[in-house]
Amino acid sequence: MGTPVVMPQMGESVTEGTIVRWLKKVGDAIDRDEPLFEISTDKVDAEIPSPVAGVLTEIRAREGETVAVNSVVGVVGATGDLAAASPPPAPSRPASPPPAVQPPVAQPAARVEVTRAVAPARLVPVAQTTRQRLSPLVRRIAKEHHVDVSQIAGSGLGGRVTRDDILAYVERGPVRTSSTHSSAGDRVEPLSLMRKKIAEHMVLSRRTAAHVHSVFHVDFSTIDALRQQKKDAYEQAGTRLTYMAFITAAVAAALRAHPVINASLDGETVIYRTEVNVGIAVALESGLIVPVLRSADTLSLLELSRAVVDLSERARTKRLAPDEVHGGTFTITNPGQFGSQFGLPIINHPQVAILAVGTIEKRPVIVDDAVAIRTMAYLALGFDHRLIDGAVADQFMADVKTRLETFDPGRV
Repeated sequence: MGTPVVMPQMGESVTEGTIVRWLKKVGDAIDRDEPLFEISTDKVDAEIPSPVAGVLTEIRAREGETVAVNSVVGVVGATGDLAAASPPPAPSRPASPPPAVQPPVAQPAARVEVTRAVAPARLVPVAQTTRQRLSPLVRRIAKEHHVDVSQIAGSGLGGRVTRDDILAYVERGPVRTSSTHSSAGDRVEPLSLMRKKIAEHMVLSRRTAAHVHSVFHVDFSTIDALRQQKKDAYEQAGTRLTYMAFITAAVAAALRAHPVINASLDGETVIYRTEVNVGIAVALESGLIVPVLRSADTLSLLELSRAVVDLSERARTKRLAPDEVHGGTFTITNPGQFGSQFGLPIINHPQVAILAVGTIEKRPVIVDDAVAIRTMAYLALGFDHRLIDGAVADQFMADVKTRLETFDPGRV
């Protein structure tokens, strides 16, 4: 029978993924954990390893096809399974009855052919589908935006309305002709799969959450001194002591003390997460992905340093496992590494808050009524005002600020 290969869930809110390319073809031998195919979702581009060693006997999802998570996209079996995996011959169809003895009507036949030419077979009005064909995500988006899905043409299997269909409807409404035209010499290319998924997710988050931002100016001078003191020791331990490790430690502890910032909102229900799983946004040439540090509040600074460096490097080489981009409860993004003073980030839905770290640099500030040079940075919290009030958000940020400015040297 062989071992089915399924589309993994590469993130908490991810319900489908797109096959970018198959790295093996039918008949190729493959080892366990060897990359088998590459996928793209709104969370990550990743190479998916084979669950077992054997031979790829069947490919069920073509390159460019978008399928639901846990759908079988291929089969890995033994060499002898190849013959069995060949598609069966098409069933014979009963002979058509002889045509009636009457002249054909030419005009209606012509209309039928035109209809078939312009209406793809898989584009079916949702009125002809059932509720069971709508994913929970599609139903939730429809409910939040008061959309009648029967007015949307579904492009999924059997006319199913996909997330792409409903997001396009919510964003653009009825189809209209683009007013953007290219000029001679312009380069025109389609969005990459990853960029398209990010765009959809950001639009959904922006439309769903009531975004508010609060910015704090934080003194990193104590942390800067600790980094210089412990730099060599951490390098001998095989890692780098980065500002992000300190920030993650302070944020994780503050999340435990302020559980509403670590929660999520599902309709009229608040889900308070038992784990503090901090996502660290990693910039790629093709987009942005967010690997997750699980139980970050339980990790030492050395463990956090190793994890941050390791996840970032493997994110850039598409070697993240599905579980490593799944289950985040809070996100930290770092535009400051490129020189940004601060950013006002979009929340990583269904989370309710996100922290942006501005550039960390020496600045003149007032200390004890005198001008002093200190290592400073702006931290900006984006939060969902549907759940979090400004006072609560600022209490959380004040806690993070205090933890960073008075970081315990004994933890380094």
